[in-house]
Amino acid sequence: MADNIRVLNRYPEQTTRGSLLQGNRYTSREFASLEWENMWTRVWLILGREAEIPNPGDWQMEPVGPEEILMVRQTDGTVKAFYNVCQHRGNPLVEGNSGSVKRFVCKYHSWAYMPDGELNFAPDREDFPEGNPCGKVRLAEVACETFAGFVWVNMDPNCQSLRSFLGPIWDEWQARHIDTWRRTMARSAWLPCNWKVVLDNFNESYHVPTVHQGATTETNRQEIRGHINTYFKETQFDLSNEGHNRMVMQGGFGVGSTDKEGNVLEPLKSELRFWNLDPDDFRNNPAATREALQSAKRKLGVERGFSHYPNIPDEQFTDAFHYTLLPNFAVTVWSDSFHFLRARPDRDNPERCLFDNWWYSSPASIEAGFDRRLEHTDVQENGEAVVEMIDPTTRSIGPGIDDDVRVFVTQQRGFRSRGFKGVYLSKQEERIRRYHELIDDYIEGRR
Repeated sequence: MADNIRVLNRYPEQTTRGSLLQGNRYTSREFASLEWENMWTRVWLILGREAEIPNPGDWQMEPVGPEEILMVRQTDGTVKAFYNVCQHRGNPLVEGNSGSVKRFVCKYHSWAYMPDGELNFAPDREDFPEGNPCGKVRLAEVACETFAGFVWVNMDPNCQSLRSFLGPIWDEWQARHIDTWRRTMARSAWLPCNWKVVLDNFNESYHVPTVHQGATTETNRQEIRGHINTYFKETQFDLSNEGHNRMVMQGGFGVGSTDKEGNVLEPLKSELRFWNLDPDDFRNNPAATREALQSAKRKLGVERGFSHYPNIPDEQFTDAFHYTLLPNFAVTVWSDSFHFLRARPDRDNPERCLFDNWWYSSPASIEAGFDRRLEHTDVQENGEAVVEMIDPTTRSIGPGIDDDVRVFVTQQRGFRSRGFKGVYLSKQEERIRRYHELIDDYIEGRR
């Protein structure tokens, strides 16, 4: 593995056009249609998970906008993706989220397709004026690649490779062995907001002190650390040429890490002990644990089963590497966990989206007890948490994220107001502006 993957580099500098982003981007059906036809159908989308379709004939189906994408494991171990629609009269082939088949049989007229998309059987095949459809008709295939343990699709038949689309993210994630990590929590919900409301929120940390830490106009934001440091002058903001963003926030180990006497609290206390560090040595000085943990993890990681540690920069042992991938995926990659945040548009309503809040963790961290979410998960398959669809008005979608969801709902209401004249963004929110300008570039044919 190249040494440069252990260096925290910077992405190339980018410029924005200063576009005024108005409320109709979040409410207009016309704008949603332009997005769908010109952007959604031309970019790579993260959909399925390879571990959930391990055997030939295993399949997953995920909706995205007006489409349903069927992903199927092949006999050679690869994965193919198809539109979930029979080529006879347009009936969907499957209705559930997952399963395993020898053939996909349409429930309308019993047309049967093999897992590779070939039409294998059609009743009364001698009755077709154009000849037997078997051998002529196939399921409509979608470009499909696998990476980091996930299944990615692109509806553009002339699309670039996934590696080219991801740019620097490809090497960064591949080095972390994310394909071996397991899902420990998975909650999803339909939210009454546009999908971009979700992605805007995860494209900045400006909101964290107010929404998550109770900051007021009297609060000195420079003094707020929490378990991560979101102060903009100490955060690294990166915008890649490919359109994806990265935000590196230092491990703060401040508010919530010690009691009133300065003693280190859980879970930091147990983590220090696991890495042969004495919590008492950091009494009244929790910030010093950042460099101490980095050094200990570098020294002891491999012998304790953390095989990817030689491949990551020191900063990632403690800091939050938060990515937003065009168009609809945000993820915080820690040294041993992967916080999966995704929003997909509703097929009809631009003011509604499907939101996923999932967690993945490395096998070594689960064994060490760093992530105990699986112990509280009732339904598992193949050692991973099964996705739970919840009602966010009656049940938590996840600690911390509940705070975000409440703002998503109220912000969507504000975007409907004729009194909203367009965003007024700080420099640290520049990722939001560029994100929207890239959407416009797709709509206007510049990408």
